[in-house]
Amino acid sequence: MDERRSEERIEVSLETVWDGTGSKRLSARITDLSEGGCFVDTTGEAQIGERLTVRIELPDAGCLELTGEVAHEWRPIGFGLRFIDLSDEQREQLRSFLTSLKGPNDPVPATLR
Repeated sequence: MDERRSEERIEVSLETVWDGTGSKRLSARITDLSEGGCFVDTTGEAQIGERLTVRIELPDAGCLELTGEVAHEWRPIGFGLRFIDLSDEQREQLRSFLTSLKGPNDPVPATLR
């Protein structure tokens, strides 16, 4: 598969729940995260192009609720989600969280500034 991401991905292990068209909330884990999207490790099925919402539990006891579109799927492992329609507040919260994951001595890519 060709690499089409423009943002740096950060490996994570974050608990999440997600729901899509006509589905109930399903538990999952986010295994990589960037400003543009994430990989959702789940046994639940989502269709390419489906819009859904992920609610990411942050280590500081907060949460980040983001809407995305399924960009690719790897059954039964999970799917890649491309974030869409993020508000300025959601984008800033995501950037801040990603910056905190990088640590104080790591350079922050221009896409995260």
